[in-house]
Amino acid sequence: MHRRTFTLAAAGAALAGCLPSAFAQTWPERPVKLILAHPAGSGVDNVARVVADRVSRGWGQQVVIENKPGGQNLIGAQYAARSPADGYNFYFATSAALVTNVFLFKALPYDPQKDFVPVGLIGRSPFAVLVEDKSPLRSIADLLARARAQPGRVSIAIEGPKTFGGMIARVFNAQAKVETNLVSYASVAVAIQDTLGGHTDVLVADVASTAQLVRQGRLRMLAVTTGKRLVDFDTVPALAETLPGFEMSGWMAVVAPTGTPREAVQRFARDLDAALLDKDTAERIRGLGPVPEAGGAEYLAAFLLAERVRWEQLTKEIGLLPE
Repeated sequence: MHRRTFTLAAAGAALAGCLPSAFAQTWPERPVKLILAHPAGSGVDNVARVVADRVSRGWGQQVVIENKPGGQNLIGAQYAARSPADGYNFYFATSAALVTNVFLFKALPYDPQKDFVPVGLIGRSPFAVLVEDKSPLRSIADLLARARAQPGRVSIAIEGPKTFGGMIARVFNAQAKVETNLVSYASVAVAIQDTLGGHTDVLVADVASTAQLVRQGRLRMLAVTTGKRLVDFDTVPALAETLPGFEMSGWMAVVAPTGTPREAVQRFARDLDAALLDKDTAERIRGLGPVPEAGGAEYLAAFLLAERVRWEQLTKEIGLLPE
């Protein structure tokens, strides 16, 4: 684990070298592909399209989104890892693909540390515990009271047991000392629809996928999974207010297949930071749910190191073994 982690950290540090001017000045000369392991219309897809729109304007080249969903990020991550490392293929990744899958699967068809080099962090992706707006559950206290009174009867919709939302639900059960029925779906969109239809009691999903439905009054947030309340949803309590120390947020980042010319990586990293620091772009991303956080290749390499250490400790605490 530590040897592989060092590989990614070293790759990030190596990006600090000088740029050969010819490549740096001409890249990109054709459309750039941004690969996603999530479906079109998903929260991650919506954020990726905002980023793609912003950087493409600066490059004068189209950024093409290629969706490769399924297999709990495995399909898209493997596809991205095997894409040509020519400076025209990048992976818009999430915490699941780059960190948590390592602790959930005994074997992966890609190596998240060896197969990718860091480009930059996009931002944090808060999750929330939600109910259909007419639900009698009005608070986390209501949810816990029912779960304790009826063990195994309260159903919680999740995208899948090995997704980030599934992990949050399992940690919630463990720390709250309750037993709920975790109902897995093939996609977060289906989980949302079943909750809206009253087929499940509760939903754990990312804010990016649910913010619009919350604003429309169709879903209601009981709590967010960040350590403190979100600026755009400041009336919604954080789970940490009920379960001290609870803090689980997903995140999004751009990485590139190992071997990608460092000139392309550095240019993308620089322009990505500029996009995230742009007020209009940042507001568009926040409007979708995530919290933008600029950070280049070295920043992302250090961030990934810390996340892997944190998740290694967390999975040991809840007794989670890879399957």
